[in-house]
Amino acid sequence: MQLSEHIKDHWTEQRVFTMRVIIAGFFGVMLILFLMSRLFVLQVLGHDYFADLSQGNQVRIEPIPPTRGLIYDRNGVLLAENVPTYQLEFTPERVPNSDAMLERLLALGLMDEVDLERVQTQLKTKRRFDSIPLRYRLNEDQVATFAVRRHEFPGMDIKARLARHYPLGGSSVHAIGYVGSITESDLDRLDTANYANTTHVGRIGVERARESVLHGQVGYRTAVVNAQGRWLNEIEGEGESPHPGWDLHLTIDSDLQAAAEEALADYRGALVAIDPRNGEVLTMVSTPNYDPNPFGEGLSSSQFQALQTDPNRPMFNRALLGRYPPGSTIKPMLSLAALADGTVSHTHNSFCPGFFRLPGRERRYRDWKPEGHGWVDYDAAIARSCDVYFYELAVEMGIDNMHKALTGFGLGSVTGIEIIGEKSGLVPSREWKRSAFSRREDQVWFPGETVITGIGQGFTLVTPIQLAHATATLAARGKRFQPRLIKGQQNRETGEFVATDPIPLPGPLVASDEQWDRIIKAMENVVHGVDGTARAMAPREYRMAGKSGTAQVFTIGQEEEYDAEALEERLRDHALFIAFAPAEEPTISVAIVLENAGSGSTIAGPAAKIVIDAHLLGSSK
Repeated sequence: MQLSEHIKDHWTEQRVFTMRVIIAGFFGVMLILFLMSRLFVLQVLGHDYFADLSQGNQVRIEPIPPTRGLIYDRNGVLLAENVPTYQLEFTPERVPNSDAMLERLLALGLMDEVDLERVQTQLKTKRRFDSIPLRYRLNEDQVATFAVRRHEFPGMDIKARLARHYPLGGSSVHAIGYVGSITESDLDRLDTANYANTTHVGRIGVERARESVLHGQVGYRTAVVNAQGRWLNEIEGEGESPHPGWDLHLTIDSDLQAAAEEALADYRGALVAIDPRNGEVLTMVSTPNYDPNPFGEGLSSSQFQALQTDPNRPMFNRALLGRYPPGSTIKPMLSLAALADGTVSHTHNSFCPGFFRLPGRERRYRDWKPEGHGWVDYDAAIARSCDVYFYELAVEMGIDNMHKALTGFGLGSVTGIEIIGEKSGLVPSREWKRSAFSRREDQVWFPGETVITGIGQGFTLVTPIQLAHATATLAARGKRFQPRLIKGQQNRETGEFVATDPIPLPGPLVASDEQWDRIIKAMENVVHGVDGTARAMAPREYRMAGKSGTAQVFTIGQEEEYDAEALEERLRDHALFIAFAPAEEPTISVAIVLENAGSGSTIAGPAAKIVIDAHLLGSSK
């Protein structure tokens, strides 16, 4: 048997091995060349870019929000301040999973549901490297809770901040306003660069109207941070200090404001007091009011909804937005205009049987006094508030002359006070009616509409600030100044104070000194006269000139009897009163409107007197 034997081919094996080495070497060289080319790109060609990127991971420019300016009353009482507080913040780019983080914070009680919607909105609108506040005004327990779990929340930290606080709570809230969290819509009107790292902005009142003055100028600092983005230390010499906002000094007297709020505490209404010598608003009250402090902390949807749906409307600024029939409070303005243009003389007498009829008409326009006032002259008609006298006066003047007289006192248009959103009133005229109604038959001005306009009813509407402005014009004998809330502003860095000058406005009409004396004397008799409608509240220490008013909320039929006690409370008459004092040299003029309160002389008048007493006899100067 023949055995076959396999003989190895060493030469073939050597060639295979050599080929493998060559291939492996080729790939090795290619990898080395690729690596070297990448190193060249990264370290030579891309050096500047990656050096900046690396530096950005170590050094960060952090905006420093400015300190918001303070707000004081006219006597230096602090109305709005900044208090130190802690807030929880995070930087989105440093947080791996924002949604999971927010859920954990909710579970720990470090966030509320009200905060969640705001944070999610800011996540969409802010840059990922901008700090976003999660919770304002942390208490000590919340700070401690986070401190022991800090390691679980990368990119998150507690920062010391200044938060807005209103020491007097709801007092003057409708004048001062409040601050609230910056929303997406705010970013459209704000300089986002100047508001970097700022969380709140003025919402209403002077906080909104003077936002640019109060806010200040943002600064920045350059800081070294670690891999988690936590601040380690500041780089000296690379940064800019923020410039604080200017302080505001208001014309409001906080003592007078407190007296007015106490006088109106049981009513829905408004009171405005103005210095007739310069237009400074001494007090502006709208009741009920509300505490503005929770708005800076963040209101829940249910809390805000409760304020919005409250039937007493505490957030509604009645002083600037409420529009009411002025009632008899416009009688002094109409009678002065009629005296000045010769429509009537001060010796004119009229008989009041308790009602008035237009010639050839059966409809009766009733006087507030059913049995009538008998014979009354110019002075008695104002002191007793005889409606029949002013029905006749309105017919004599005509609607267009009445429109001219009342608008000359500032009624029917905004006063121009600093607060945004002021409403205009309405002083009707033939032209107004033609433009206000679309149907031709509704555009006709009827004589009966002239009659009721003479006693401040019908279409006529005024706001309390307009009525106070008109009263101040009466007190100043025709000199008119734009109402203003800002007495001046002060630079916190230099101490420079810039006063706000009075803004004169055109006077209402041309009247002689004798005619001014007569109307003011007639208004004095409203309070101090034997037959004056407000004689029960006459002060002994000074002379007051005033005029009461009662405005119907709804119309009653010709033969119907008016029984206030039988009506639903919100259908009862509004009570109004205007006054100024001292009558000879007035330093304060007041207008008050109390919704559904009844008689102007018995309800609104005493409340106005409380404010004037506080100004003239109390500590307010």
